[in-house]
Amino acid sequence: MSTVKLNAAKSAAKLVPTTGALGLGSGSTVTFFAKELGKIVSTRNADIRVVPSSYQAYQLAIEHRIPLTNLDIDPILELTVDGADEVDKDLNLTKGGGGALLQEKVVASASKKVVIIVDESKLVDRLATRFEIPVEVLPFSLGVVKRKIAEMGILPKIREAQKKMGPVVTDNGNFILDLKFPEPITNPAKVAIDLKMIPGVVETGLFIGMTDEVHVGTEKGSYILKK
Repeated sequence: MSTVKLNAAKSAAKLVPTTGALGLGSGSTVTFFAKELGKIVSTRNADIRVVPSSYQAYQLAIEHRIPLTNLDIDPILELTVDGADEVDKDLNLTKGGGGALLQEKVVASASKKVVIIVDESKLVDRLATRFEIPVEVLPFSLGVVKRKIAEMGILPKIREAQKKMGPVVTDNGNFILDLKFPEPITNPAKVAIDLKMIPGVVETGLFIGMTDEVHVGTEKGSYILKK
């Protein structure tokens, strides 16, 4: 699997410009990309800086000596490279398995181009096929949000922390509900809007129409899916 992820990361690394601000996503595949980006910064003497989408991405940037910036200094990003939990045939995404969905979506929205790096196991016909859909929720609103989601015929489950008692707390101080749909989603754009309209839902893990390219790693190399 490490070879597959590395091949996806190397494919995306070919798109890195010689200068500019980039978004650095989160996840295990992005770990490989961050290493490649660190090599580009050190060997090409590239004028690259990154906006990290999570504490994990921040730590990766520090580890690989990639200069940091933020969206106040660089509100327009040339490129964001990120991972995904699912990618459907229209390049819509399920994201948030690592709990960083809100900041990942903000960074993606600031980008001229969004490139997703995955292995073939992440490709699905419809979202919610293999993964539950996460939503970030204001703690104060948890009870009412759970009720309203349940009324939509969706089963909400609060994400529990590992090696810590209680719920996962995001980088923004919120909780995460993982939503189990009765069947894969046929209209992800409508579902995303319906969920986002519930007061207390800060953001959803449905990334609709944001992806420009998906670089899919394989044992022998990679291939690219485009809109």
